[in-house]
Amino acid sequence: MRYSPFCGASAGLGSAMAMYADPTGRDEEHTDGMVATEVIRLLEKHRGEPFFIAAGFYKPHTPYIAPKKYFDLYPLEKIDVPEMPAGYAKTVPEAALYSTRPWPNFGVTHEQARRSKQAYYATISFVDAQIGRVVDALDRLGLRDNTVIVFWSDHGYSLGTHGLWMKQSCFEDSARVPMIIAGPGVKAGGVSPRVVEFVDVYPTLADLAGLSLPAARPGASLRPLLAKPEAAWNRPAFTQVERGGFPGRSVRTPRWRYTEWDEGRQGVELYDHDRDPGEMKNLAGDGSRAAVIAELKALVKQNWPVRVTGGKAGEGEKKGRKAKSE
Repeated sequence: MRYSPFCGASAGLGSAMAMYADPTGRDEEHTDGMVATEVIRLLEKHRGEPFFIAAGFYKPHTPYIAPKKYFDLYPLEKIDVPEMPAGYAKTVPEAALYSTRPWPNFGVTHEQARRSKQAYYATISFVDAQIGRVVDALDRLGLRDNTVIVFWSDHGYSLGTHGLWMKQSCFEDSARVPMIIAGPGVKAGGVSPRVVEFVDVYPTLADLAGLSLPAARPGASLRPLLAKPEAAWNRPAFTQVERGGFPGRSVRTPRWRYTEWDEGRQGVELYDHDRDPGEMKNLAGDGSRAAVIAELKALVKQNWPVRVTGGKAGEGEKKGRKAKSE
């Protein structure tokens, strides 16, 4: 099997914009096809007892590999990648663009970026088909009516917006994820506009399963939104990445995204999602937004009472609890 890598060779294929349209391989012969097959086997084995299965699919993680038929779904002539306006890099903190080096687009050509985006779409469709196999098995085994299904991704993904690719930025493309919950007690076809977090998944599953929860735990059950997607909800979402040896901390409310780099020493960003959902106009320097920035800055400080550096979140939590007790 040969790959077509465009970048990231020094970091390995896991970090490269590399792809392979497999002309002969069947879905079941690819890694995620094998994952789906094993999950179906477990469902068949444990169908008569309570079960919890965490099915981890690999794609669309790089390298972008899938059967060729999925690539054929996305003709290259219909794929484009945004090009950054002149002077854009000067409108945001340097750290905001650290996740893609060299910037923009890892230094690849526009044509290579288009091929990478096509391959990404292909792997999305491939893994969607494997998830479909699992859901079909739930139906076939008569488990659908009493099984809660949660689909989510561990992070978002940039495809050339802001000149960035992949993850580990604080922009919406990277921080926002798909999340779908289906099952008993969930309104079918409902779409909620509310902002929620990963830490809400555990209390939600426990609530839907009728299990008790410890009093001291993060997150909140999403059950009210599952029954009524437009229900009142006032909980912001937080994201942190480590770039350049310091943290980037971001808070997202229904209207705003505010980000601080190195507690503001390396720059700040503010985006109005009502008017700028693509986060292309940084309003942090707009004096008329001072009250908004002060409110969001307080939320960031409340969520991170002490500095947390990459790989040491547990230590930061301990320090935070100690600081609060004192």
